[in-house]
Amino acid sequence: MREAQRVALITGITGQDGSYLAELLLAKGYDVHGLIRRSSVFNTERIEHLLKDSHDPESRLHLHYGDLLDSSSLRRLMEDIRPTEVYNLAAQTHVRVSFDMPEYTAHTITVGTTSLLEAIHQSGVRPRFYQAGSSEMYGDVLESTQNEDTPFRPQSPYAAAKVGAHMMVRVYREAYDLFAVNGTLFNHESPRRSPSFVTRKITRGAARILAELDDSIYLGNLNAQRDWGYAPEYMGAIWAMLQQDTPEDFVIATGETHSVREFLEETFRLARLDVASHVRFDSVYLRPAEVNLLRGDASRAKARLGWEPQTRFKQLVRLMLEADCREVGLDPNSVLLPA
Repeated sequence: MREAQRVALITGITGQDGSYLAELLLAKGYDVHGLIRRSSVFNTERIEHLLKDSHDPESRLHLHYGDLLDSSSLRRLMEDIRPTEVYNLAAQTHVRVSFDMPEYTAHTITVGTTSLLEAIHQSGVRPRFYQAGSSEMYGDVLESTQNEDTPFRPQSPYAAAKVGAHMMVRVYREAYDLFAVNGTLFNHESPRRSPSFVTRKITRGAARILAELDDSIYLGNLNAQRDWGYAPEYMGAIWAMLQQDTPEDFVIATGETHSVREFLEETFRLARLDVASHVRFDSVYLRPAEVNLLRGDASRAKARLGWEPQTRFKQLVRLMLEADCREVGLDPNSVLLPA
């Protein structure tokens, strides 16, 4: 007997993580549905390569207009597509911006997650549910390494909203016996990362300086230390979370910490550029409350999911910088130090 078709719903499908997750699930044979917000501009460049055959009746990628704050439309969507798995990746994801837009951030993350969980509950559809958490939830850390049992001490509206969503998942899991899990993913980067995030800002900025399109980049706190991994690998981890026999929360991380300064210096070393000549400080990029150190312990993921990171720090910097060089028309083999 043929196995029943697996159907996934991804909110935030047009973002970095959503695009990589869609690729992964399509490769595994899923029918993939993505929730996107209607706006005056299209924001589908990260999934354009997947949409080329979207008008083909045999296409397994389908996009739906909707909003996490419109619970009635979410319930109808659940009833119509009857997903076997739901991945909630949608959010206002920029920590610094969350201080300027705290109410919007809380609505899109905490209230939006609650709305989606309630739509699942009210519809009677019983998909497995994944909620995208963040290492920022740990905030002003009390321990040098953070795992699933580390207390949350959020230092931003973004982090506080993510904690609220995390707790809502636990409530719905325990109250309604939903297969619902939280993935606390530490920083994960790729060439699809938005240029508003510091890692991509650095690699894109270096490439543009090499191409003589810009002369400088402006940065804030260079001393913040983060645990940086490769986004496509992390999507494999969250898929694995929903394949377990019982729902369980997981931390996904490399276990290595590097500062923004280290990321900058490695990028500029590869590009043969001088940091002092091209990098400027701008206080606009400082947060009102900074998180200085984050380092994840993914021991549970290794033991239960068999997951380990494959791409290390210097590899990540190189692959992002090479992609940004190609984007501005440069051959990475000609302008960067050899591997």
